[in-house]
Amino acid sequence: MAAQHETDLVVVGSGAGALTAALRAAHAGARVLIVEKAAQYGGTSATSGGGLWIPANHLMADCGIDDSEDEALQYLRQLLGDTVPDANVRAFVRHGRRMLRWLCAHSRVAYQAMAYYADYYQHLPGAKTGGRSVDPLPYDARALGADFLDLQEPHRQTRVLGLIGYSNTEGAILLSKSPGWWLLLLKLVAVYALDLPWRLRSRRSRRLTMGNALIGRLRRSLLDLGVPIWLRAPVTRLLTDAHGAVTGVEIERGGRRETIRARRGVILGSGGFEHNQALRERYLPQPTDTRWSAASPHNTGDLLLAAQAIGAGTRLLDEAWWGPTMHIAGEDRARMLFTERSMPGAIVVNAQGRRFFNESVAYTTAVQAMYGAGNLPAWLIFDARYAREYPFGPLLPGGMHLNWLQPRRIRRGLLTRAATLRELAGRLGIDGDGLAATVARFNGFAAAGRDEDFQRGENPYDRLYGDVRVQPNPCLAPLTEAPYHALQIHPGDIGTKGGLATDAQARVLDTQGRPIAGLYAVGNVAASVTGRWYPGAGATLGPAMTFGFLAAEHACADLVDNRAPDSERIPSPA
Repeated sequence: MAAQHETDLVVVGSGAGALTAALRAAHAGARVLIVEKAAQYGGTSATSGGGLWIPANHLMADCGIDDSEDEALQYLRQLLGDTVPDANVRAFVRHGRRMLRWLCAHSRVAYQAMAYYADYYQHLPGAKTGGRSVDPLPYDARALGADFLDLQEPHRQTRVLGLIGYSNTEGAILLSKSPGWWLLLLKLVAVYALDLPWRLRSRRSRRLTMGNALIGRLRRSLLDLGVPIWLRAPVTRLLTDAHGAVTGVEIERGGRRETIRARRGVILGSGGFEHNQALRERYLPQPTDTRWSAASPHNTGDLLLAAQAIGAGTRLLDEAWWGPTMHIAGEDRARMLFTERSMPGAIVVNAQGRRFFNESVAYTTAVQAMYGAGNLPAWLIFDARYAREYPFGPLLPGGMHLNWLQPRRIRRGLLTRAATLRELAGRLGIDGDGLAATVARFNGFAAAGRDEDFQRGENPYDRLYGDVRVQPNPCLAPLTEAPYHALQIHPGDIGTKGGLATDAQARVLDTQGRPIAGLYAVGNVAASVTGRWYPGAGATLGPAMTFGFLAAEHACADLVDNRAPDSERIPSPA
């Protein structure tokens, strides 16, 4: 007979949206159990940048930036069109700021606004040049005790030499070579090296940054409330009653089947389906490959399928949080090219050797361009000056003379190199005349400081990852120094963003648009409130945590203190 358990609320998954839901419910007094498929908690959130996109948040005042819900709605409605129910968009804008303020007041979670991290679509009314994206403050892993070892490690691309982490704010200084960047790097190295005696035990840094800082802070907050996480406990089935309401889950744990009854329902925060090749081929644009995803390999769509099996509806299954990626043999997920294509002196070309978009645009927009007719396969190309000045994937700037620390397969096998552009084109199998003409035209733009083809570097978001030392345009530098370098890039992702249809309280809807009692979905298992677009840095986690917060309040409405001001009142169950 299967072991049976009872609790108030079951939360499936342990990313930021799931943990926020668990924290809000537990703080209200509900008994909460978190079940996680993987052997470590944190999911893709733990390996992410950890930033949140929260319009009109209370931290913007620290940067002297004004914002309002009306401006945010204007921006989002222009961007999203009719791809998302307006009630969901309004719920996110209204309650995201409340969620963030609540976390900062009632948990260990701590953030700062990023004054210069611009919204991605600066041409739209309501866009802001900074402040809506917030950065988690670093956290000391010693506060987690033994639970630190169960925290999913950061993505290798968010650590110098795969070891030393940095916050988004610190990363922007380092990558743009802003004044003081070298001293900051020395400080980060010193903090890592002098963490004794831990340094003698492990190479892993105890200064948590980015997604590890967020998940570490959320986990410590849950430990304060005594909320358990069961690891290696995949859900195999959603349990329902005679009326179709969800009453719990069936899991596999320790080699046996167990059931968990949940009096208040089940909140799914289990991630997308990006590592399920069959589902990718069924729903996503082609070509597609699980190896191109930078998300957690455990995200295989299990709960999407389980919810569909009980009649749940879906939206936007052909969408993902797109971004150009590179795949390195031996690594369990791809690396997203967030900054490499934007630094001055790099271009992206197709098989004709031609540029086809502004290389500094938002990553979703970049892949949308890559899926345009004739643009795949695509290559990122740069010269020796670029290789000397800037990091590229796992490689540090050549001028630092530290790449000898990298494995030989990385140093020798990552890039294609050639003494001339035509020779490089021949090795890649692309049009040599086309590439030579493209580079000559681009070099002219760099000299003049204006990209006449794609206007690269002409808005605050483009310039975020420019080099402030390069003038007149920090995103444009000529490709003139041999050898020339190239890497094939892929239309990858940091997760799928289509999934279960939900309402403004994160309740899962059936195929007729009716709520399924007792079932909620947040994060990438649900269809995104940002539709087919990516409004700003943190637009994955910001909505995930907001709707996790709202789901918990809806499930625990009778426990939640509803004496807040009218503008912050919890929505009543419908």
